[in-house]
Amino acid sequence: MSPNAASAQSDKHSLHYIIRSGLAGGTAGCVAKTVVAPLDRVKILFQASNPDFQKYAGSWSGAYRAGNEIFRERGFRGLFQGHSATLLRVFPYAAIKFMAYDQVHYLLMPTVEQETNVRRFMAGAISGTMSVFCTYPLEVIRVRMAFQTRQVDKSVETVRPSFMGAYRQIYHEGSVIPSTSSSQEAITKHTLNRFPLLKFYRGFTVTMIGMVPYAGFSFLSWGFLRSHFLHPSKVGHSQPTPVADLAIGAVSGAIAQTASYPFEVIRRRMQVGGITRPDRWLRWGEIVTTIWRSSGWRGFYVGLSIGYLKIVPMTAVSFAVWQGGKRLLNV
Repeated sequence: MSPNAASAQSDKHSLHYIIRSGLAGGTAGCVAKTVVAPLDRVKILFQASNPDFQKYAGSWSGAYRAGNEIFRERGFRGLFQGHSATLLRVFPYAAIKFMAYDQVHYLLMPTVEQETNVRRFMAGAISGTMSVFCTYPLEVIRVRMAFQTRQVDKSVETVRPSFMGAYRQIYHEGSVIPSTSSSQEAITKHTLNRFPLLKFYRGFTVTMIGMVPYAGFSFLSWGFLRSHFLHPSKVGHSQPTPVADLAIGAVSGAIAQTASYPFEVIRRRMQVGGITRPDRWLRWGEIVTTIWRSSGWRGFYVGLSIGYLKIVPMTAVSFAVWQGGKRLLNV
């Protein structure tokens, strides 16, 4: 190994490099999420079958009408409800994901000749699951804030949900066991009361499994398309390629969304399970059965149109800002 190669390898594993890589990734994630925050709010309401917005689900015009209703009732801030929790989650999530991808990519594919689609998929899947593992409770809080649309007590003035309010609600939910509960439900309830932090991990398993195809196909598509459509001298980040980064990021997001969307619908239902069934832990099987009986296979793709409307620009902006940040920070 030449001195220059050894120096480059050492630099990629240095703390300074890792911090800069994480900073570029975290910033990219926050910018991308802010761009699509209103669409994200509407999509969560559709996926989790919020009763106030089910009448709008299933069409592009329905997404527009849902957003318009939120704006009329809550104003501009209503479209960004839960966004504070989103940013608190997204910065560490994106920072860990992109930083981990840089590290795992270099470990699996230290040279261009060693790049394969399988290794690209593995690098993306590993980095995605690592980021979810570290930030999942913040995701549950964010979804709860976005899901809430009205007060149970109509006599009380509507209060915009806060991060700490959602945290306390999740922590204390289901404090009373219904008299009709089965012994299994009572056991589950006792476990959740004894270990209340478990309530912040509703839907964790399906999220981890769904992240494998999402992050895997996202980074696989990103690496594959860049290697085929960009000149070798531009695959790195020495020369700005913002248009190519946006286009390739958009295609990568669409592919990843299609591959993983049913898992996302299931996990949304599980994440709001503390509201619909606070007395126990909702399982994969019953969620899948409920969706299938009510809507058939289409139920696993409810909100997919708005999902594309959100994920395509979000992924495009995320990858483009990530590349721009890496150039700026010399990563």
